[in-house]
Amino acid sequence: MPDYVNWLRHASPYINAHRDCTFVVMLPGDGVEHPNFGNIVHDLVLLHSLGVRLVLVHGSRPQIETRLTARGLTPHYHHGMRITDAATLECVIDAVGQLRIAIEARLSMDMASSPMQGSRLRVAGGNLVTARPIGVLEGVDYHHTGEVRRVDRKGINRLLDERSIVLLSPLGYSPTGEIFNLACEDVATRAAIDLGADKLLLFGADLGLIDENGRLVRELRPQQVPAHLQRLGSNYQAELLDAAAEACRGGVARSHIVSYAEDGALLTELFTRDGGGTLVAQEQFEIVREAAIEDVGGLLDLISPLEEQGILVRRSREVLEREIEQFSVVEREGMIIACAALYQIADSDAGELACLAVNPDYRHGGRGDELLERIETRARAQGLKTLFVLTTRTAHWFRERGFVPSSVERLPSARASLYNYQRNSKIFEKTL
Repeated sequence: MPDYVNWLRHASPYINAHRDCTFVVMLPGDGVEHPNFGNIVHDLVLLHSLGVRLVLVHGSRPQIETRLTARGLTPHYHHGMRITDAATLECVIDAVGQLRIAIEARLSMDMASSPMQGSRLRVAGGNLVTARPIGVLEGVDYHHTGEVRRVDRKGINRLLDERSIVLLSPLGYSPTGEIFNLACEDVATRAAIDLGADKLLLFGADLGLIDENGRLVRELRPQQVPAHLQRLGSNYQAELLDAAAEACRGGVARSHIVSYAEDGALLTELFTRDGGGTLVAQEQFEIVREAAIEDVGGLLDLISPLEEQGILVRRSREVLEREIEQFSVVEREGMIIACAALYQIADSDAGELACLAVNPDYRHGGRGDELLERIETRARAQGLKTLFVLTTRTAHWFRERGFVPSSVERLPSARASLYNYQRNSKIFEKTL
């Protein structure tokens, strides 16, 4: 029970932040077939109950493949894109139609065990996507394979205003009544952009983007994506990453890649500070900046445990409020996770780096180095020539970063007179 209460308290800011926001969620056909699909549906219903405006885009690739195989037809692709001839289009229509009905049924079935029990959830859709043919590329006729021309923004918003979940299938229609097979990633990306969605959520098999060392990449800027695409080559992870970056370049604030195989991945990504997948966003997820008076509470939360352990000198709220301009901080999703202060020593061209602290959960991401660089930049801007630091526990860390052992005698007199011999701090200095 305490874990649940703690999680709910930490999730409450996100619950408030997400209310009345528009999320476009893309679930590929593999995700619909996965055993975890029921949990995903339950989580979508929960989001709806919390006031999130939901547009769900589903894929159908494996279901189409199954129907092609059953009819003895051979799938044809060019540059990873399906060539949809007349016979294939029949399989596409069959697969998409049955899949859409199955998803609607599952959303209805899960109502009894969802937070919406006792109320009616409506799923709506229709001819909301206008498409055009891709045509002939490099001499290859794509037939009924198309791309999104436009999304009916007004129609979708009207349905969302009526508290419906909007379900979009990977089919589009032309003004002349033609039907086109679309990539669900294309539908989701264009829907997110045209609707001005707050988030695009893309489900894939993996937790998110996995780097060359097998580790999860938690955050990216759109301009960092091309390098990863080059490394990935042609695979589905690359398609998801490209879609996420395209949405951000089109004005969507944040795109998330999460796993359809991981129970609770969607909720973890949306309602925890670190998430569980990969975030692609225009703005910085984590920023280094100068502290403001509003940060005093966050600073106290960060440094108090270290003061209790005797690692840092105690500072009262009044002292912090008075000295707040000396601090630089690392902020992550509204939480102060690291800090450091620069004090200019009177009657000298030296300064002291003090109160360098990093939240224990974030000590392996280079935040200390970022803050040290920030403090050194500030010190040079103030015309300081030497930076001193007094420490009891982290001497090796400073030595690795160019600080050399010093002494009380080397300290400017204004600071030497305040040296606490009981703490017996080691003194280091660095020429700027």
